Amino acid sequence: MFEKEFEELYRKQLSEAVGQRRENLEGELYGTKKMLEVLYPVLRTLDGVVLEYEMTSLSGVKIYADALLSNWRLILEEEHFITHAQNIARKRFSFERARARSVGVLGYTYFPYGRDELETNPDECRRDLTAFIQASSSIANSVYMQLSVKERETLRAALTAMKPMGLEYLSNWLNLSDDASSKVARSLVSKGLLDKHGGGERRCHEFVLSEHGRRLLLG
Repeated sequence: MFEKEFEELYRKQLSEAVGQRRENLEGELYGTKKMLEVLYPVLRTLDGVVLEYEMTSLSGVKIYADALLSNWRLILEEEHFITHAQNIARKRFSFERARARSVGVLGYTYFPYGRDELETNPDECRRDLTAFIQASSSIANSVYMQLSVKERETLRAALTAMKPMGLEYLSNWLNLSDDASSKVARSLVSKGLLDKHGGGERRCHEFVLSEHGRRLLLG
């Protein structure tokens, strides 16, 4: 699903792009694509994503972001350690800092990801994006805040899981035993925020986020 949607997004935006933005889109987008693929379980769609988003910096020059999530005015950047830290020249380092300040002044939130963390810790990357969207959506409503901390974290775990969430995955996330994690999950099933996946009436070892749970998390 992601591959097809990304290809359609890329081809459409490439056909519309001109100048430097078009050159950027014709370049190597492996890191940007990898970042969006990791975050896709949270986004569920690439609607509103703008690749190689063009802005004008405070100094008047054109600057480009890897991707814009227009729904939340969020600038996503994929940064490789070698090219953005280890081998970066002082002049380039200063330019990157000025670029980040320009993004802030323009009213966007700068949200960078390192390639290493995208590859080795994707759950944390998705969890951070979820937290941002929650804050931006003013999700701290009475229904959400009535949930226990463990219930809220269970919903986050289900949102960021790449497949139906098993008890082992949830137990590691919550740092609880399987029995304790199962009780939290069953409580959320009774509230309509999780759905059982497989199993029987009495026992179920996998869960998925319900549509009601997704709306509660992401607005």
